[in-house]
Amino acid sequence: MTRPAEIIVVPHTHWDREWYEPFQRFRLRLVALLDDVFDRMERDPRQRFTLDGQLAAVDDYLEVRPERREQVTALVRAGRLAVGPWQILLDEFLCSGENIVRNLERGLLRSAELGGAMPVGYLPDMFGHVAQMPQILAGAGLAHACVFRGVPQAVARHAFAWRAPDGTTVRTEYLPGGYGNAAGLMDEPAQVTRRAGDLAGMLAGWRFDGETTPALAMYGTDHAAPAPDAPDLLAGADLADAKLRLGTLTEYFATQPSTVDGLPVVHGELRSHARANILPGVISVRGHLKQAMNRAERRVERYAEPLAALTHDRSLQRFLDMAWTRLIDASCHDSVTGCGCDETAEQVAVRIAEADQLGRAVCDLVGARLATAVPRDGYLLFNPTPAPRTALARLDVETPADGAAALTDGAGRVVTAQILDRAATLLADDMVPAADLPLVLARVHGRELYGQEITAWSVSPGDATLTFHVARHGDAAFDVADVRLALADAGATGMWRVRILAAPRATVAALVEVPPLGRTAVRPAGSRTATARPEPTPVTVAGACLDNGLLRVEVAEDGTLTLTTPDGVTVGGIGRVVDGGDVGDSYNYAPPAADEVVDKPVAVRTVVRHDGPLVGVVDVVREYRWPVHSDVDAGSRAVDREPITVTTRVELRGSERFARLRVDFDNRCDDHRVRLHLPLPSPARSSYAEGQFAVVERGLTAEGGGGEVPLPTFPANGFVAAGGLAVLLTQPTEYELTDSGSELAVTMLRAIGMLSRNRHALRDEPAGPQLPTPGAQCRGFRTVELAVLPHQGAWHEAGLVAQAEAYRHDLLAFPGTAETAAALPAPTSGLSVDGEGVALTSVRDRPGHIEVRLVAQTPVDTTAVLGGATIRTARRADLLGRPGEALAVDPDGQVRLRLRAWEIATVQLDVSC
Repeated sequence: MTRPAEIIVVPHTHWDREWYEPFQRFRLRLVALLDDVFDRMERDPRQRFTLDGQLAAVDDYLEVRPERREQVTALVRAGRLAVGPWQILLDEFLCSGENIVRNLERGLLRSAELGGAMPVGYLPDMFGHVAQMPQILAGAGLAHACVFRGVPQAVARHAFAWRAPDGTTVRTEYLPGGYGNAAGLMDEPAQVTRRAGDLAGMLAGWRFDGETTPALAMYGTDHAAPAPDAPDLLAGADLADAKLRLGTLTEYFATQPSTVDGLPVVHGELRSHARANILPGVISVRGHLKQAMNRAERRVERYAEPLAALTHDRSLQRFLDMAWTRLIDASCHDSVTGCGCDETAEQVAVRIAEADQLGRAVCDLVGARLATAVPRDGYLLFNPTPAPRTALARLDVETPADGAAALTDGAGRVVTAQILDRAATLLADDMVPAADLPLVLARVHGRELYGQEITAWSVSPGDATLTFHVARHGDAAFDVADVRLALADAGATGMWRVRILAAPRATVAALVEVPPLGRTAVRPAGSRTATARPEPTPVTVAGACLDNGLLRVEVAEDGTLTLTTPDGVTVGGIGRVVDGGDVGDSYNYAPPAADEVVDKPVAVRTVVRHDGPLVGVVDVVREYRWPVHSDVDAGSRAVDREPITVTTRVELRGSERFARLRVDFDNRCDDHRVRLHLPLPSPARSSYAEGQFAVVERGLTAEGGGGEVPLPTFPANGFVAAGGLAVLLTQPTEYELTDSGSELAVTMLRAIGMLSRNRHALRDEPAGPQLPTPGAQCRGFRTVELAVLPHQGAWHEAGLVAQAEAYRHDLLAFPGTAETAAALPAPTSGLSVDGEGVALTSVRDRPGHIEVRLVAQTPVDTTAVLGGATIRTARRADLLGRPGEALAVDPDGQVRLRLRAWEIATVQLDVSC
């Protein structure tokens, strides 16, 4: 051991923006704390403070104390107050990779406005770290990371080289003992010297032999301020072999080398339990927050931003900025995680909903403008993926009263359609006293009646009948005064029959060709001629069996599924629902000591909903009897049972290699976990989970030692694959390889009633206060969607990145608003991206450019090809959008970009679409 000759003591607070109390109550404490800290710093130039690496705390404070802005800016510029680089301290696994980038981008930008960001990727309290974080930090110009949780047992010194999957490496500081390893240093003035000596001894155990640079001591903890006389107390410490001085994290890292030469290397994600709790149960608690977060992120990232960028509409940027504010705020490590009080969860849900609404507003504004070129009986369809697609769209169209729906597109081609449901044509048939007919006419607003437009009407005195014909879109002249006159002329008396008849309409599944990130339009064919094209292989449904030529799905007697592919992969037992007890809390799962697992239904039935040819749907309805709750003290589940109906909707579409599953049930039980089990075609020793810009390999176990039992439950974002089976996902999801690697178990619900438990069977110490969280029982109707894809070969050979892309991004439809006589516009191509394993994560507007972010989600080097639109110039950029080297544009208007395996690349294009 080499005892440090100098220890830099960093006064700080770890600020949970919201947690066991809601945001505004925590802000009261923040304002009081910072008022005191800034007053001291004004009086004493020796004072230093590090504000937790997140600008949100500064923004929250200055919103209440705007008069302090100049003082805060002066402290930052003087190097006495360290702020940033993050906007908020996020949970890295429960938001998208793009959300992480925007968080860092915004934090650095806001920090610069105040005088400059702390140049350190400070990650003190996240519940583990994603594999690509070193590449993200380096891409934003940060050479250092600083972490606590998730560090493996192999790390035995305070610094290591953290290497991302692409090979990018950053020097990383480990905080032995956590971000409060010197929190009690100055609690008792008479003990400062002794405690400083103990601290020096502890830090010496983490230093390299012969190391001469200062050591780091973190003087602070949750929501706490340093001692007012900290400079004097520290100056009075009498250590013979070490000097102690106050500093910021920025000042400490200025003393450290930025190179990684000679440091031990740690690869990829940090999710070890060896040195600290990583609290993995937050992945599955309050699942509705995770669903809503992912839905809102996709809405903003993959629909709203690309639509605004590709149509060059900068007037929408403020809406997008507001959406990102809410998404970034929701990503906080005590927010989307669901490990706060119920009030906090409710506020987080509102923020996420607002982000989704803002994203939808942008889509609607752009779509409404583009749809002015589409007839009112048609639809404009947008493809959010960067590849040409033939995909299903659900549309509400006028149809013949009998027979099939007929649609055409802007290229004059037949659009194959399947009727899913027919709307009622008789909207009203009432007997009304003549004296009440004026009340009936009062229901007419302009020419709107019952949400549709009046296309014709008649008054029949002979049989005392008033009839209105309505349609979704009408172009006939109408004035309700004419109806009043006709009724007056008829001398209406007695009882009258009032009928409202709607034009025949149907909800159809239409198989539409759409260019990459482009648009096409469709409308009912009517008498228009169209070019025939080959029909796709039809989906057939025979009893409880669905088949589309690429996948065969059979429903077994117990309600599970058997999947068979043409190339010989067969797997049965898919979709077994397993309910077990959970007496844990929002941080960690814990089964009762005497758990009772329910996995067999008491009754099973199947219902065919749609039988092809474009889509087949079968509902598998299973009845269970689940225990009503679990008893923590007794260590068992209740004897009383609640009847639960679980409906698994199995959907098979033409040309898709996967079966879509939607599982619905009304949760009327407490303290339990519900998982969907999926046997694998062959046993697996590893799983491969898509997350934030990477696909991570994980084994059957997790490394333990830090105070909690290391359960091998892991997060996945886009898909998880093992043993020849892939599960495509629409939300961050917890999964586990069970039964010695022969099954995947996907958590659909974890219902718990306590924020943290003081006594927890699988964790040594509390993770927070023991507060009831009845909302986290998640009672009510629950829905989980996923898709199952059996495959041959390795995950990257099966094209899972492209399959997950198609599954997660449906076409977006906008009703036309032009006159019916107008012709359909021709299809319009946007931007195309091609390349083995290349995934698109962002298309956004930068002044003068469209910025595209790509990631090579493949273990081998690849080439991305960008085209489709007219590309005039191209250049690389870093993650913050700062311009880099120019890229060549081929004579055919394409840009070819070599990417190393797992590289995140940002490209700025001058294009016309």
